[in-house]
Amino acid sequence: MAFDKDAIIASLKEASITDLNDLVKGIEDEFGVSAAAPVAAAGAAGGDAAAKDSFDVELTESGDAKVKAIKAVREITGLGLKDAKGLVDNVPSVIKEGVSEDEANDIKEKLEAVGGVVTLK
Repeated sequence: MAFDKDAIIASLKEASITDLNDLVKGIEDEFGVSAAAPVAAAGAAGGDAAAKDSFDVELTESGDAKVKAIKAVREITGLGLKDAKGLVDNVPSVIKEGVSEDEANDIKEKLEAVGGVVTLK
């Protein structure tokens, strides 16, 4: 029996979703494979290759001018004095999560201008 790829493709085009689901389950059972594994691996590889679109801004060192750093953190986050002081005193601490690259770089510049050391994750 010759393998007729075109005939198989034509049959698949005419099949219902239920029939295709049954086919996938049958292939998984017959050959001991999982259709989900290759899809997940491809998605993970694609995610690493794609440019990162959200960043976490982490203050790793507050610098010598803690008061200026606290003021900058308050301005950036909108937190109260006590909460902003807590972030600056307990470094490393995440200042903002899930921000765009432009916003993350802006925050980094503001904190570095007052002597802080910032890491983008």
